[in-house]
Amino acid sequence: MSRTTMRAPKADWTDPDCPVARTLDLVGDRWSLLVVRDAMDGARSFTEFQRRTGIARNILTERLRRLTAHGLLAQRAAPSGRRQEYVLTDAGRDLFSVILTLRQWGERHAFAPGEAHSTLVDGHGTPVPEIVPTGTDGTPLDAETTHVQKTRESA
Repeated sequence: MSRTTMRAPKADWTDPDCPVARTLDLVGDRWSLLVVRDAMDGARSFTEFQRRTGIARNILTERLRRLTAHGLLAQRAAPSGRRQEYVLTDAGRDLFSVILTLRQWGERHAFAPGEAHSTLVDGHGTPVPEIVPTGTDGTPLDAETTHVQKTRESA
């Protein structure tokens, strides 16, 4: 699987040493993640993204441009050959677990008990099980059992 690599930090990175901050700088706004979500669900055209999200045309144009420039989406000729369509790259598909984790958090915390919501299912129609990060020994990991190790400055 190919990896998109940013060679040098941008001057405007929120926190150039933090992978979370860099990721949020790339996809941390509401619309970008909704575009990625819909691309994962089969949206390909500008019109489909706009219809599914309700996003204003100018904002959608900017998000598609930025997601393409950062290597999360690619443009290709649509099967009709008359238009361009957007497809996820390897880097875009790598956001699946992020979208899934956000979805599962939302199912637990953004709906009242018993309130109806969409469900993500696998190819057999079975709901996707909850993601639980585990250590190499199989122990569940959370904010209480992990910490950030800062990079060391080279001398």
